[in-house]
Amino acid sequence: MEARTTTLANAPSLEERAYRIRRNALRMGEVQGQGYIAQALGVADVLAVSYFHALRYRPEDPYWKERDRFLLSIGHYAIALYSVLIEAGVIPAEELETYGTDDSRLPMSGMASYTPGMEISGGSLGLGLGIAVGMALGLKRKQSDRFVYNLMSDGELDEGPTWEAAMSAGHWTLDNLICLVDVNRMQADGPSTGVLNFEPLAPKWEAFGWHVQRVDGNDIPALVRAFDVARAPGEAKPRVIICDTKMAKGVPFLEARDRSHFLRVEQHEWAQAIKALDEGRKA
Repeated sequence: MEARTTTLANAPSLEERAYRIRRNALRMGEVQGQGYIAQALGVADVLAVSYFHALRYRPEDPYWKERDRFLLSIGHYAIALYSVLIEAGVIPAEELETYGTDDSRLPMSGMASYTPGMEISGGSLGLGLGIAVGMALGLKRKQSDRFVYNLMSDGELDEGPTWEAAMSAGHWTLDNLICLVDVNRMQADGPSTGVLNFEPLAPKWEAFGWHVQRVDGNDIPALVRAFDVARAPGEAKPRVIICDTKMAKGVPFLEARDRSHFLRVEQHEWAQAIKALDEGRKA
């Protein structure tokens, strides 16, 4: 298999993929009883389109030289990336039950040395885009046509290195770099724009020399169109897709929680959350 699995005629729809990614995240969250579940549920549609519409990769060979690179700048979103890597067949489904346990390949924060398909380790925020710039520049100099994707959070917009990297990408006209910004408007200290207001966001990226799109990050057709535009030949500019997402998308009673950056879910609520997700799928 040389590329994404959605080339198969009988492949699940992107909506089905997103549902499965969310379900994987909830099942892993239940193992620990807590975690960054709301972010995983919110960004599931972005991940579904990334892995089953856009990315070129081989599930059986995560380090294939000709792969697109997908960087998780936000290390605490690891549960979200594990969920899509399981759905993609990069990680065996049975490892889901080991999430966050001793000797697991699925630690609670992303570690490239542990997990196949995890390109960089996470932890300190604001570093992923700089690494992505270096990768994209290196691929350019090797005359590779591969893309580098960097998924980052709106909280990372508060970090100076993010904007240094954005300026560098514009300077080097890295049109093989696609940055995905998850704007869920929540940080550990409260609403994102209350911590440090980053709006208006699109003009800022444009000023740094980027091609900018802003979409509903939970609207799969809109995401598909945005990814197609970002991947198409055009101006020699790096590309950013600003994705406005809803925390805990798909589980209404979790969506309603005010403090959702790090969710602690009661034991009996996990079954309720999966039931709510399943019912939403049927609807």
